[in-house]
Amino acid sequence: MNLLLFAGSLRTESFNRKLLAVAQGILTETPEHKVTVADLKTLALPVYDGDIEAAGMPESVKTLGQLIQSADALVISSPEYNASISSPLKNAIDWVSRLRPIPLEKKPVLLMGTSPGAFGSIRGLGHTRAPFETLGSFLYPQPFAVPKAAEAFLPSGDLADPATKQKLKALLQNYVHFAQNLSVK
Repeated sequence: MNLLLFAGSLRTESFNRKLLAVAQGILTETPEHKVTVADLKTLALPVYDGDIEAAGMPESVKTLGQLIQSADALVISSPEYNASISSPLKNAIDWVSRLRPIPLEKKPVLLMGTSPGAFGSIRGLGHTRAPFETLGSFLYPQPFAVPKAAEAFLPSGDLADPATKQKLKALLQNYVHFAQNLSVK
């Protein structure tokens, strides 16, 4: 299975990048999985602007679209911004939605995230579902949120709580099974 992972955060030391790295480690334990990690910061997508689009689709948008199109499934780890979708992720979705065919259409998506608060990023992930649903993505019904992000990771970057890591591992296994059963490619 070809999996594309990316964080909905630009910050270098983002807790969501850390959570994504843990997920990447779990997914690469299975040799038949090809895991690619995209970096929205490196892609440097401009803020969506119809004038920019009219002048020509930015290469970074085309690159992200190609990465999504070539993936069998997506795993996205995103913070919540004021209990809603993060602006870098929303911007990426808005740009990719302008490509034809729409790369997110019929694409299995797992949403997860972490934030410093007691709810993890669960409130934001609820809002994050909407644009994916509108674009015809197949959202995995169970999001994953890690609360108290500042305490959730060891200095090594791994999750501090073994039970949380085990829940993430089980979720990722179930999600991969879900994505494989969709047979959308």
